Amino acid sequence: MTHPYANVVITGASSGLGRALALWFAARGARVYAAARREDRLAALAGEAAGGPGSVVPVRLDVADFDKVAERLRALDDGAPGGIDLVVANAGVGGMLNSQRAEWPALERMLRVNVLGATATLAALAPRMAERKRGHLVAISSLAAWVAVPRFAVYSSSKLYLHGFCAGLRLDLAPVGVRVTCIHPGFVKSELTEGNRFPMPFLLETADGADRMGRAILRGDAEYAFPWQMAWLTRLARILPSRLVARATRR
Repeated sequence: MTHPYANVVITGASSGLGRALALWFAARGARVYAAARREDRLAALAGEAAGGPGSVVPVRLDVADFDKVAERLRALDDGAPGGIDLVVANAGVGGMLNSQRAEWPALERMLRVNVLGATATLAALAPRMAERKRGHLVAISSLAAWVAVPRFAVYSSSKLYLHGFCAGLRLDLAPVGVRVTCIHPGFVKSELTEGNRFPMPFLLETADGADRMGRAILRGDAEYAFPWQMAWLTRLARILPSRLVARATRR
């Protein structure tokens, strides 16, 4: 499957879906700027992609330091021939935070990464893409954005924010030819899910999840939710009586 993206930025690329998606695009000829905090893992990722049709360029970046995100991405845009074509805001913090006991530092960290960091990532090159009249911005949200689950209030709401932000970006940027995609994965094997001690229906392998995401990006989908079984269940939860949904999620 060919694609028009020569230069791709993916945050949160040191593990999980971000890492798999970086390899997916590199295998199809893209130069992937793989951004994350863990430089040793990025170096290993670049080595794995070496010798293929594309390449992986490690980029040290902590999206929680959102004041520096725009500066770093604009520098990459300046150095990439023709500019950055695709930005995937994948970096995220997951995990359970019980509101009965959660302290502010843990809540703040999740919000800094999932909301402010992702927003800074998506907004950094939007004006330049608009000026060039081409480009693609992608946010990795979650099916958790569509249903309230005990101990996941902050995570779910941070992902719901991305859904709304992408909808607004799309309205602003579509008239000048810039695409915006919001992806809602269900359960996929990654560092975010390996510590879960509850059932994860329709759990997907990481490579399978990345392949589905990559294909949705190339299609230019405005939104993409997968797997369809979990997407259907979460949509159903939005129209069922709240007491029934609360009873089910507590189990």
